[in-house]
Formats: sequence, structure tokens, C-alpha cells
Amino acid sequence: MTAEAISESRARSDFWDGVRLSMPVVVASAPFAILFGAIAVDNGFSVLEAFLMSALIFGGASQMVGIELFGQHVAPWLVVLSIFAVNFRHVLYSAGIGRRIAHWPVLQQALGYFILTDPQYAVAEARAASGQSVRFVWYLGLGLPVYVFWVAESALGAVFGKMIPNTHALGIDFLLPIYFLGLVLGFRKRPLWLPVVVASAFASIVAYQTVGSPWHVSIGAIAGVLLAVILPPHHSGVGKRT
Repeated sequence: MTAEAISESRARSDFWDGVRLSMPVVVASAPFAILFGAIAVDNGFSVLEAFLMSALIFGGASQMVGIELFGQHVAPWLVVLSIFAVNFRHVLYSAGIGRRIAHWPVLQQALGYFILTDPQYAVAEARAASGQSVRFVWYLGLGLPVYVFWVAESALGAVFGKMIPNTHALGIDFLLPIYFLGLVLGFRKRPLWLPVVVASAFASIVAYQTVGSPWHVSIGAIAGVLLAVILPPHHSGVGKRT
């Protein structure tokens, strides 16, 4: 087998490995994508507008915030600021993942940042921490199915939203939080994991009760980052490497 054939085989393997890892995210996010499409139409969006919002923004929480604020005579700057508050954590994600993909060509990096989501960051960071390189083909396999299904399911929700029962009543809204909890637990062997998680959770709860949504998301993330910066690397025995 030639070197080129080996390279192509490895690329295919990496891509499908990424696709396999993306499937839990696709399943967990499906109810929210469909719900977004339905809510968007209920708030006066056309099916095409709902579809384009998912395709161009690709940010579940920020899309939800946006459609709730549009048409309520809210100042445009406040809409932008609210969406920024929800997505501020992606500034932190980008800073972290940037170390892993700096060797990619610029256009590949741009695409990588566009499809960057919470699970995309967590899985890629875990791969890098295990000593494996974050290759573009693998990263694309991980992120592309999530993007494609999110956009398609948003459109389905917009078209058939009136026929969809209340997802909260069905209890399927627990899927994504449970998946995120699993991602967080996947980093439990890292130094400072427990104090950082506790600080983030506490700050997020306090912010939710005082400042309100969506600010609690970014405030909790910032609290965890600040604690990690302040404390020495081996402050606690939890996750200390030997």
C-alpha cells in the first residue's frame, strides 16, 4: 500500500470516528432543534427565516434568546448584548481549542471555529489531553453531523411545529443536560476539577437567582476560570497526576 493510500485510509477512519462520537450529541440536541423551529414560527418567523437562523448562527441557546426578544420592542443593542452573554463562553472555548488547531490552514480554522459547540470543545480537548492530535478530518466528522441535523431538524420543527407535543411534558428535555454532565465528569481526573466545578456551579446559581438568564451561563464560566487562575495547579488532591 502506498503512502498516499495509507493517508487516505487514515483520513476516512478519522472522519468516521468523529461521526461516531457525534451521534450522542445529534440525539440529545434533536428535541431542542425541533422545538426551536416550532417556537420561531410561533414568534412570527417564516420557515425560511427559522432555517436560515439555524444555518447561519448555529447556536441553540442564543437562537432561543434571540427569538424571544425579537418583536418585543426590545432595543437592538440589548438583543445583541443578551446573545453575547449567552455565547461568551465560546470566547473561552476558542482560546482553548486554538492551541489545538493552530497548525491548520486559515480557512479550516475558520470552519472549525464556526462549528465549535460545547460538546465539540469537550471531546476535542479530551482527545488532545490523551496525546492524540486534533486533525481537521476528525474534527469535521465530529462537528458536521451535529450542524446538518440541527439545521434540518429546525426546519422540520418550523414546518410541523403545530403537531409537536410539549417536549417538557414528554420529559425528553433532560437529554442534553445529562449529556453535558457526562462531558464535565469526563474531566474529573484533571487537577482542580472539583473546586472549579463547584465554583462555577455556585456562581451560576447565584447569578441565575439575582441577575437572571442568560447571564448566569457566562458568569459561572468566568468564576471557574478565575478560580483556576488563582489557585496553584495542585491545590487539591482531586485529580492530581502521578
